[in-house]
Amino acid sequence: MAHPRWMVPLIAVGGGTALLAAVASCAPADSSTSSRDAETVSTTPAGVVESDNVLGWQLVWSDEFDGDSLDDTRWTREVDCWGGGNEEQQCYTDRAKNARVEDGRLIIEAHLEEMTGPALPPRLQQTEADRTNTNTLPYTSGRVNTAGKGDWTYGRLEVRARLPEGQGTWPAIWMLPTDEIYGGWALSGEIDILEAVNLGARCEECENGIENRMFGTLHFGGAWPQNQYENRRTTLPTGPDGAQVWHTFATEWSEGRVEWFLDDVSYGYLTPEHWNTQSEVAQAQGNPNAPFDQRFHLILNLAIGGHLAESHTEGGIDPTGYPKQFEIDFVRVYQCPGDPTAVSCRHADVQP
Repeated sequence: MAHPRWMVPLIAVGGGTALLAAVASCAPADSSTSSRDAETVSTTPAGVVESDNVLGWQLVWSDEFDGDSLDDTRWTREVDCWGGGNEEQQCYTDRAKNARVEDGRLIIEAHLEEMTGPALPPRLQQTEADRTNTNTLPYTSGRVNTAGKGDWTYGRLEVRARLPEGQGTWPAIWMLPTDEIYGGWALSGEIDILEAVNLGARCEECENGIENRMFGTLHFGGAWPQNQYENRRTTLPTGPDGAQVWHTFATEWSEGRVEWFLDDVSYGYLTPEHWNTQSEVAQAQGNPNAPFDQRFHLILNLAIGGHLAESHTEGGIDPTGYPKQFEIDFVRVYQCPGDPTAVSCRHADVQP
């Protein structure tokens, strides 16, 4: 989500072979019920194996969003009108209108409204001009992160959420390196737990003609534009009316492997055979696990537009149906007791 890297076809490219997993719909949660009472849809996609429950992992950090406001000891609200380096069309704000806790959920809400704000996020502001320049964009939304408040090396990260629909919507659950030991993006890597664009939009190449794909991705390689990526993809089961329902998105990240799960079903993983870093530090160490061997923090956001969303399905951004909501029921982080590599807690191999 962070940089201009999505000017490519929306395909899975792991090992040079697309991983397409068709998923049949199951009885979904009623959209009118609370997320606490909603029943998670769970199916086993063709060509993958059903995983065990969360066995061996120990909960070390969580947010159930049971309070009446976002916990600022866990989360930082980001404020900028940068466009994420992808020419996204939203300003991120610190307003409750765009990110709030309500009825046991974190609601990240995008609005069709023009706003002017900082042209760059604080982490990219190096000069006085950087700190004072502004940009104006036609949408507002929310983005929150755990940097300095929740940072982990290896573990299982689990988020239960319901995704928004509409051409131009781009919800994401992802991770960035906290320290950038190996250098700037993408030398130090990026782990995308969940991304989906344009859900519900007309899609000629999609099953049933409607966009309903999601994917997990690793970004690595060199500094932009020498960045590279590999991903795994599956299909989201929907309700009888085709609308999005609650799902649990998870990643198990251990030394030498990152694996993705939808509703406790694995849909693929990547290993050092699939990634690399051009970092001189990592190369001098001869470290095959770099850059995914350092601490990362979590990010939740809803982008509007950008290269990936606007170049696929119907194209551009559909301005109807706003506000759009990305709803999160819980975030849970587990680590492997007595094993800092987390290798002993990861699931049995599936085909990558």
